[in-house]
Amino acid sequence: MYIAIFHLSIKIISRANAKSALAAAAYRAGEKLVNHYDGQTHDFTKKSGVVYTEIMLPEHAPQKFLDRSTLWNEVEKIEKNKKAQLAREIEVALPKELTQQENIQLAKDYVQRNFVDKGMCADVCFHDTGGKNPPR
Repeated sequence: MYIAIFHLSIKIISRANAKSALAAAAYRAGEKLVNHYDGQTHDFTKKSGVVYTEIMLPEHAPQKFLDRSTLWNEVEKIEKNKKAQLAREIEVALPKELTQQENIQLAKDYVQRNFVDKGMCADVCFHDTGGKNPPR
């Protein structure tokens, strides 16, 4: 019998560390996004293993933020400080004992209760790279 390997990483995406929320979002979602703040294109369309993505919004958020490019470009635009904290990234390995759908629902429920219900937008992406643990 195999037991899931615990992994949890929480990071702040900050301009002070030369990071871009849009670049991180493109990587996590396996998409091509253009950053209007600095003009850079971040193309991760060849990234394998992305099995599910979803933008989750609180009730008050504009529906246009369901578009990943719009959401993250707006964050980059609003946060003007060169040391701005643009986003938080939480990466977690989910239990191998659950199905992919059960893990997705588990994570979405957690994100809803702990972030979206508190007024935050969330960009949820699941990866399955064939390792010992299922999607992150």
